[in-house]
Amino acid sequence: MKKIDIYLLRNFLGLFFATFFIAIFILLMQFMWIHVDDLVGKGIGLGVLSEFFVYATAAVVPLALPLAILLSSIISFGNLAEKSELTAMKAAGISLFRIMRPLTVAVLLLSVGAFFFSNNVLPKSQMKLWALIFSLRQKSPELQIPVGEFYDDISGFHIYVHDKTSRGELLNIMIYDYSNGFENVKVMVADTGRLKASEDKHYLIFDLINGESFEDLNKRQQRATRTTKSIPYRRETFAHKRMLIDFSTDFNRFDESILEDQHVSKNVAQLTHSIDSVRVVAEGRSREQSTQLLSDRYFGRETRRQVNLPANVTKEEKEKYNLENLWNSLDVFHQRQVLSIAGEKAQTYRDQIEYNALLLEDAERYIRKHQIELYRKYTLAFACLIFFFIGAPLGAIIRKGGLGAPVVISVVMFIIYYIIDNTGYKMAREALWPCWAGMWLSSFVLLPTGIFLTYKAATDSPLFNPEAWERGWKQFVAKVRGLEVRGLKEL
Repeated sequence: MKKIDIYLLRNFLGLFFATFFIAIFILLMQFMWIHVDDLVGKGIGLGVLSEFFVYATAAVVPLALPLAILLSSIISFGNLAEKSELTAMKAAGISLFRIMRPLTVAVLLLSVGAFFFSNNVLPKSQMKLWALIFSLRQKSPELQIPVGEFYDDISGFHIYVHDKTSRGELLNIMIYDYSNGFENVKVMVADTGRLKASEDKHYLIFDLINGESFEDLNKRQQRATRTTKSIPYRRETFAHKRMLIDFSTDFNRFDESILEDQHVSKNVAQLTHSIDSVRVVAEGRSREQSTQLLSDRYFGRETRRQVNLPANVTKEEKEKYNLENLWNSLDVFHQRQVLSIAGEKAQTYRDQIEYNALLLEDAERYIRKHQIELYRKYTLAFACLIFFFIGAPLGAIIRKGGLGAPVVISVVMFIIYYIIDNTGYKMAREALWPCWAGMWLSSFVLLPTGIFLTYKAATDSPLFNPEAWERGWKQFVAKVRGLEVRGLKEL
């Protein structure tokens, strides 16, 4: 390895790690914003939050890695071109491909590392992340009753508190208890009260001081006596009343083994095995359904316009037993009866076909999800390589370093990549395209772009020079006019 290779690698890798951590931070904040409702107000400890951050960081690596390679390659080659170092290298007889060679090797190693990360690390982290998210969603919110508004996070209760003291006492409390149904609402009011969780964190203990309760007995009394005469309500006055409310505030872990069969929790070998297994089952089920339909008299080869009769029956007797003649020989009542039976059988066959189609559709959807995840592991590694061959020549062409134009260009290119990739993913998910076509769509679109930009940078073509584009346009127009004149002369 020569000194120039070490110099290029040092500049590129320093920028890569810096941009990678910046991209991780930005994408992590975006991920946290999506799941903010699962975290805020749950009373989660620091250990659980740290675990969530670690798994969420692993989840955003597939997006941060290509973006970091694109941005660092643009800045790196932009700095070389802006400081005329790239021009000096070319003047010394070093081609652009030779300058890119050590960085290409480094990006290839990063691509291989990205594949192994998505194949070995990402499935486990995804399984643990979603298990943690489901656990957070099931956890009850931390009990923080607001002042001046109804609180409805406790199932079966609406609680209103007018004010609070510095010691945590609740003042002027109103409670609507509809845990036994809206027909049996119980209303309680109290001057003061205290609310705390039980020691096992499965119940809430509500102590009310100096209050009254009102219970509507009209519906209950009518059901008991089945008469219109009933007691309208029951009123109770109390000096102290303790309520025990079922409200679990403990954090319970979601069983991770349930997610083991999900596509996001599998590596390449497991995805391939699942696809092959389900495909064999689906094909066997399809053959079984086809055989069942073909063996039926309405759809199979046994369907006849003529009733099967013995061989010694005469031609006149066969005409007598023709299906049309038999139908015409029936009266209106029996014809309606035959039509009704035929309609019931047709409806039965239709229901069976629709049920079989649902079974096959579930299997196809399962296969599509696994195929999408399988191709995603390869497209991530390939995207890293493509973005390098887009970013490096772009930096050499625009001749701008720093965080100005390179950041804008990188963001625009990444947005284009994300839109194309998301479009292909949705097409594959909805079975509008084959899975391989949908998942490789972004690579098919960006690969020619990278080849074109690399060629332009290697030949020192003025890609962003307005005068060059204007001169090329004039040449194109002149050629078109020349072809028109030649065609008129031939006519």
